[in-house]
Amino acid sequence: MPVKILTQHSTKPEIFNSQISTTMAETNHTSHTTSRTRKRIVVGMTGATGAILGIKILIVLRRLNIETHLVLSNWAEATIRYETDYTPANLRALADHVYSNRDQAAPISSGSFHVDGMIIVPCSMKTLAAIHAGYCDDLISRAADVMLKERRRLVLAVRETPLSEIHLRNMLGVTRAGAIICPAVPAFYTRPDSIDDLVDQMIGRMLDLFGVDTGDFQRWDGFEKE
Repeated sequence: MPVKILTQHSTKPEIFNSQISTTMAETNHTSHTTSRTRKRIVVGMTGATGAILGIKILIVLRRLNIETHLVLSNWAEATIRYETDYTPANLRALADHVYSNRDQAAPISSGSFHVDGMIIVPCSMKTLAAIHAGYCDDLISRAADVMLKERRRLVLAVRETPLSEIHLRNMLGVTRAGAIICPAVPAFYTRPDSIDDLVDQMIGRMLDLFGVDTGDFQRWDGFEKE
């Protein structure tokens, strides 16, 4: 029986519509042709477990007024439905721009389209392998390839355990090419009270890699004195 992951506040489906309305009112959407003042991040979601991480990334980036370009794989859509009470349509509503994973002509498939980086969250081992091989048969792998060739930030929030030698070689290969492997590993020094606390910390550390401070988690400041 599937486990439905629910969090305690910001990612609850029942407040999704009001959350969207509020953030849309606060956010000035930009087109592809206007001068850019907002940070711009590509978000790819694949079929690996951990769909809630991609959902929370989109919610946080919208709150921080960061322009998002979203691509969902077919299996990402299936995992979203299986693991959460969200739908792919909910996620598309959170993004500024959305593309089909089959659309190789999308703006993000070209290095001439300026972005500040890309995060694939969660990142499956299949997608990791495609990026390592330079096999760009869909938009997610092509956009990642663009990040590497243009020397832009590429973060892969890989989700798999245990890891085979093939997985490790692929991680090493993309790291040498310029990507950052950022596994979705929870921290417990924050003394989390809920799944939401764990997710907040992981998302905060991922977005640190883009120079984005979510302000949503406790940072390590040494052992507290009794």
